[in-house]
Amino acid sequence: MPGLRAATAHDAEALAEIHAAAFGPDAWSEVVFAAQFAIPGVFGLLHAADGLVLARVAADESEILTLGVVPSARGRGIGADLLRRAGEIAAGAGATCMYLEVAVGNAAARRLYARAGFEEVGRRPGYYSDQQDALVLRAPLPPEQRSETGAGSQGPRRRRKS
Repeated sequence: MPGLRAATAHDAEALAEIHAAAFGPDAWSEVVFAAQFAIPGVFGLLHAADGLVLARVAADESEILTLGVVPSARGRGIGADLLRRAGEIAAGAGATCMYLEVAVGNAAARRLYARAGFEEVGRRPGYYSDQQDALVLRAPLPPEQRSETGAGSQGPRRRRKS
């Protein structure tokens, strides 16, 4: 998708601005975004000034840490593209599945994740600042997206054990 590129710690300010537009007072700060990139296995994607995803790969699992699209750009497929590309990168780094949390009341995000093949595997009561529960969702990553070394991905690279 045009406008989609890898994000780094140098993009922390832009990521924080998008996050603030998408999540309001619960948004992550520039400092939080910069710190995330210091964690092994974390990668990010930025869609112009409209959307972002930050994810992490650990062993054979991946987790969406945050995904947000500014309100004026919602409904254009940006979230789906970010989610799809994050899955490709995670699979390329050896992940076999992806997890995320979503607020039980976030119907639009829940529809996006359901269309992408995510299913509910748990619940975290009172997880969010407004005491909403978080649904824990999981989706398998297709084997054809996986590689032994993560070659060709824009994300973390690791070698799988033989």
